[in-house]
Amino acid sequence: MSQVLALNSQLSALDQSVEAYAQSVKLIPVLTTDEEKALAERYHQEGDLEAARKLVISHLRFVLYIAHGYRGYGLPLADLIQEGNIGLMKAVKRFDPNVGVRLVSFAVHWIRAEIHEFILRNWRIVKVVTTKAQRKLFFNLRSMKKRLGWLSYEEVETVARDLGVSSKDVLEMEKRLSSTDVAFDAPNDASDEDEAFTPAAYLQDCRYDPAQIVEKEEWEAHGHQQLGNAFQLLDVRSQDIIQKRWLNEEKATLQELAAKYQVSAERIRQIESDAIKKLKKKIKI
Repeated sequence: MSQVLALNSQLSALDQSVEAYAQSVKLIPVLTTDEEKALAERYHQEGDLEAARKLVISHLRFVLYIAHGYRGYGLPLADLIQEGNIGLMKAVKRFDPNVGVRLVSFAVHWIRAEIHEFILRNWRIVKVVTTKAQRKLFFNLRSMKKRLGWLSYEEVETVARDLGVSSKDVLEMEKRLSSTDVAFDAPNDASDEDEAFTPAAYLQDCRYDPAQIVEKEEWEAHGHQQLGNAFQLLDVRSQDIIQKRWLNEEKATLQELAAKYQVSAERIRQIESDAIKKLKKKIKI
């Protein structure tokens, strides 16, 4: 137990190298079933944070083992371990010792979930996963491609059927997995030829181009002028309704205008709709 107390601060921060961390984790004794249950009951019944800490520390080697399985994504192993440890702490918080399962069996879902989220957030600058089906494809298809390389038509159909997604989704994810991020600027040691093919060479920022600024301002002024001319062609009541419903800072309700003109709210809505149609017809932009 003295080893556990001595390692607490250094293990939680991962300040040391991963190799030294792994050696330290392996020194922590594994809890017996009775010890684990007693600690979990102390935490959940008495709010004993020291018991929760011991549960977390005793399972760090399990997080390390799981994190090693995700090294192929090119992300730092230390970061994967940290995310897995967060998942472990969430599992300890939700673990019920009376269910009859070991914490290690319960925690695997939470550990993997945190690591998955970290990978999806950091694997690429541009998101490759946005839906639940794509999440399933990302992790399953990547492991398959390690064995198969580019998928054939039959393999695409098989993957789609096994994962319950469309063939189009499989092909799209395969394309995303095969692409790579490109730096906006060329590295310092790049040749002139390499610099010509970086995004910075052909993606120009024209927001501050004086010609485009003037053109935008003139176009907006032209639109405002046309809107003003069309607005003057409306009858007085329509002008008032459009002014109060769309142009004033504090917008009037249909009921307020209905009370003013002593008609129904539906009639105000019809007048408003007709006025908008007339404005659209007169404005030519």
